Amino acid sequence: MANRLGVDTQVLVLAVARMTESVGNSFLIVVLPLFIGSGRLSGTTLGLPEVAVTGIVLALFGLVNSPLQPFTGRLSDRSGRRKVFVLVGLVLIGVASFSYSLATAYWHLVVLRILQGLAGALIIPTTVALVNDLATAANRGGNMGTYNTFRLVGFGAGPVAAGLVVSAGPYAVDLGLVSLAFSGFDAAFYFATTTAALSFLLVTALVRDPDVPEADAQDGVLGGFSLLARTGSGRLDPVFTLGLVTFFMAVGVALFATLGDIVNTRLDQGATMFGLQFAAFIFAQIVLQAPIGRATDFYGRKAFIVVGMILLVPTTAVQGFIFDPWQMFAARFLQGVAGAMVFAPALALAGDLAPAGKSGATLSVLTMAFGFGVALGPLASGFLVAYGFAVPFVFGAVLAAVGAVLVWTQVAETVSTTQSEPASR
Repeated sequence: MANRLGVDTQVLVLAVARMTESVGNSFLIVVLPLFIGSGRLSGTTLGLPEVAVTGIVLALFGLVNSPLQPFTGRLSDRSGRRKVFVLVGLVLIGVASFSYSLATAYWHLVVLRILQGLAGALIIPTTVALVNDLATAANRGGNMGTYNTFRLVGFGAGPVAAGLVVSAGPYAVDLGLVSLAFSGFDAAFYFATTTAALSFLLVTALVRDPDVPEADAQDGVLGGFSLLARTGSGRLDPVFTLGLVTFFMAVGVALFATLGDIVNTRLDQGATMFGLQFAAFIFAQIVLQAPIGRATDFYGRKAFIVVGMILLVPTTAVQGFIFDPWQMFAARFLQGVAGAMVFAPALALAGDLAPAGKSGATLSVLTMAFGFGVALGPLASGFLVAYGFAVPFVFGAVLAAVGAVLVWTQVAETVSTTQSEPASR
């Protein structure tokens, strides 16, 4: 059932549940580096410096879950039951989050982060597929935009709240017969566990699997994934093209993350300003994804994606030539505007193209691509900056330009202004 905004009520529940889970999960982006540096861990680091261990632990989530998403998405198609994948993933997230409070060695964190990566592979493609299944051709963009907005609110709020929770510790709770004392780190881990449990309860009580046909097992584990177009005028498969473009976008927007110290020195600013610049992209996404997604339901999706990729070219490149902190903030915000014009519309367009019962396999191409882009963008900038500060950003701009050409030439529009049914793949 859709509300006045055209967003399915169950999609709102999924969005709130994903926001809640994202708050707890993104806590760890701030908490784990502090926890590793706190002296509470022992054991070998295999000869690696502690900072390298921190980087590995943080990267493991994306490196584990991204390549698994097409498989879990396809399995949810073949079973016809997506909700159970989400619930199992939330249980794993909760168990891992609580277990951090018991960790005493570096290898414990590696194992737990891998476990969370497996959980992400269960949750990410199946929740997006559920949104797609619950939406219709007439409101898919609005539903995707709303879902992504809530998810980003959680992702953005988590790191801020994490710093407050850790710094306010240690805590003492008097329950009358029993008094409990725990550190700020433990409080953060307990909080992340609680958010996963709350998400579990929301999904259990208020979300059901829609009636969609089970996918044919003869299609194989990836659901007949193709690089080349089977029909139409383009040479590349349109879903593969959208995944490639999503990857290019994610790389471009993630280049900034690794360069904190270099950016601060270049712009003569502190860590607080860098945090604001980093958050500017997320803020623009939060404000614009839902209305842009809804607009694509009326005016088409392809044009928004093309314009967004074109706007990514100057907003990414200019970051390599800026010397003023507030100009960098503005560039990051405009880059967020461009990103909002790409991701939710691309998901909606891929959802339009997804054959019945194959939303999981189809949309996992995009969610996997985004995860890989976010993971590889910082690595690329760390390598390319050695050739000059502007080089990583020019590289990201070139990828965006290639992406714009690919969408324009290889992807067909699926929405007409008369709100007819989308074209089939």
